[in-house]
Amino acid sequence: MTDLVIRPLVAGEENLFDSMPDPLPQLRQVGYADGVAGGGYRPETTWVALRAGRVVGRAAWLRPPGAVGAPWLERFDLAAEPEVGAALLHAAFEALGGPGLYYAALPAHWRRRPEVRAVVEAPMAAARLAGLVERGERVRCSWTGTPLPAFSGRYTFRPAADAAEINALVARVAEPDVLTGVEIARAVAGVDLATDPLAWLTGPAENWRVALHDGEPVGLAGTAGDACYPLLAYLGLLDEAVRAELLAEAVRVLADGGAREVIADVDARRVAVLAELERTGFRQLRTRVVFAPATGTPVG
Repeated sequence: MTDLVIRPLVAGEENLFDSMPDPLPQLRQVGYADGVAGGGYRPETTWVALRAGRVVGRAAWLRPPGAVGAPWLERFDLAAEPEVGAALLHAAFEALGGPGLYYAALPAHWRRRPEVRAVVEAPMAAARLAGLVERGERVRCSWTGTPLPAFSGRYTFRPAADAAEINALVARVAEPDVLTGVEIARAVAGVDLATDPLAWLTGPAENWRVALHDGEPVGLAGTAGDACYPLLAYLGLLDEAVRAELLAEAVRVLADGGAREVIADVDARRVAVLAELERTGFRQLRTRVVFAPATGTPVG
């Protein structure tokens, strides 16, 4: 690697970052230049590896304006051996104060797609060589107008009465089914969306739907129709039997409000939840594999 140059960008070098062809153009991502214009990407937290003047590795850390947390590695592409990528990460870690989270964005069903695996194996191997370990995987799904399943009539739904009711029900949910934007909530505001969603979802209580069976709450869904995309931000159950109908109800509310697409994020290990999303008409858009230092960094 004697001919290798590893360094951060300087202002005005956005085109250098983009001179490396996008290895996964099918992913829906914010472009680097747009990220710089929005303040999330910065030259000093963007690193490149150059060989004979050509970019063979690039890594961009993202920190939205006003975020309370540390930047995380959002873009990491490699057209060289994993050792080059590891050297790039080690140099950046030293300058940025140590390793942190890396969210590896991948197309949906990437493990079953050899052409995708051929692209992502080198940067993922480089991340491991640089001391990061896999700590989970989250799947982003999208509903785009598919007819919703019929309701059985077993459950009724109403808007949440107030913040107190929402907080009381959230406290009873052991593990939410859906948490959309949990990483951003933690990084930007230091909020745990699973336990304190109202610290991040600041809309009116009417944006929340309570599912009832025989007058007793059995589930809670929080929606956000005015975010970057209309979101099913939170779905928590007190009775798993209500999952299908509460999910359909939350999507119905957003669609009635004009949403043509609804986004939902789910942990990949929640197979039953993913299956229910698919039955409701969602399709998987992409996956984010979470890498973190072996110790010391919480995973969003």
